[in-house]
Amino acid sequence: MHHTSTIELNTRGFSDVIDITGRVESIVRESGLTGGIVSVFVPGSTASVTTIEYESGVIEDLKEAIEKLIPSDRTYKHDRRWGDGNGFSHVRAALLKPGLTIPFVSGKLTLGTWQQIVLVDFDNRPRMRRLVVQVVGE
Repeated sequence: MHHTSTIELNTRGFSDVIDITGRVESIVRESGLTGGIVSVFVPGSTASVTTIEYESGVIEDLKEAIEKLIPSDRTYKHDRRWGDGNGFSHVRAALLKPGLTIPFVSGKLTLGTWQQIVLVDFDNRPRMRRLVVQVVGE
């Protein structure tokens, strides 16, 4: 059996990190399934879904690390071709990936104690994001 739902949210871009754990947990509960997997996917090429401890220090550490690895202040070939200035966001999203799969048992996500599910929006402008959440199990 499966159940599909969406999460809609507005982001600020520029590595905006949003905790979506509670919303994913609600969708798993709504599904009525007790065991299986839940897939969380963000359509588009400038955002990612991952896990992290949703704590201000580690979120800032992540943003700083991403900026060092893929700086936003350089010109990317994508920028030269399209002129939209968000080449860095495409590269960042490709490395962090657009989706995540989490097992759930007895209706509960099997996340670690300090592990939350987050959307990271790397684009260079605010966006409205619609994530697809699909619950598969029994």
